[in-house]
Amino acid sequence: MSYKSPLLSLPGAVPAEAPDEGVAAHYGDLFREQRTLADGGGLVDLSHRGVVTVSGEDRLSWLHLLITQHVSELEPGRATEALILSANGHIEHALYLVDDGATVWMHVEPGTREALIAYLESMKFFYRVEVADATAGYAVVHLPAGSIAEVPEGVVVRETAYGRDLFLPRGELESYAAAHGPAVGVLALEALRVEAHRPRLGLETDHRTIPHELGWIGTAVHLQKGCYRGQETVARVHNLGKPPRRLVFLHLDGSEVHLPGHGTPVRLAKDGPEGRQLGFVTTSARHHELGPIALALVKRNVPVDAELLAGDTAAAQETVVEP
Repeated sequence: MSYKSPLLSLPGAVPAEAPDEGVAAHYGDLFREQRTLADGGGLVDLSHRGVVTVSGEDRLSWLHLLITQHVSELEPGRATEALILSANGHIEHALYLVDDGATVWMHVEPGTREALIAYLESMKFFYRVEVADATAGYAVVHLPAGSIAEVPEGVVVRETAYGRDLFLPRGELESYAAAHGPAVGVLALEALRVEAHRPRLGLETDHRTIPHELGWIGTAVHLQKGCYRGQETVARVHNLGKPPRRLVFLHLDGSEVHLPGHGTPVRLAKDGPEGRQLGFVTTSARHHELGPIALALVKRNVPVDAELLAGDTAAAQETVVEP
């Protein structure tokens, strides 16, 4: 049975579509919710995301061997993010981590936790670690930067520049939202994510995406750490070459009624809608100040000043990843 958050019973709740099924897209007023979030108010129900824990005395040294981030000396309470790559350097998983001194907590994209756990279990060997699926017991709740909402004692928190992610006992989700709301839908959070040029697994990635294309070098990939699967590709592209594609931010023509969806072809405006495809829209959103915006993945050699078309919609680009 598919997941359905109890917060979908709140007034005005409209269910989100893939990949965020199970929580609310919005609660009736998208732009008001965005402004609330941007001003440090409200909370976002991310209880559809997977929660995975790794405990045991070898947890940090073991994870350090598997992921792209340097975590062997990760301090308790310090948030970080990391990737798991294929042998060819393609992105397979994105992990949002924090260690509480005894256990590493991570939340992951909906629908990815089972494959992640299977991979981690296959790599345990003789290490003293325990991998657990904690999704049934814990729900992820996002508080925006500047929030003054109280965090219950004992709740594990990932604190970043963009806000705090709480690993809240799932049974407390409704009462916590009632006390520290208003609840804000995921579309508001997505609009702010696009504005901040932050990639998301499954939207900004496809089966051949490497970290350099999305600007994940430095934030999720540590270039000075030891060996891990896919490191050869990371080092080679960083030291000797350029990634084949690059992430761009698009200001979309505001006169269009419909936003270009994920996968919409991106072309040079001068070539028209029948021109050669040079990339695709990864995420689009309506922003409360910027209007319609999007992220797109395009070929590296697309001129940075070129006017683009996202489907039939005119788009002006801003550089996210340098060509």
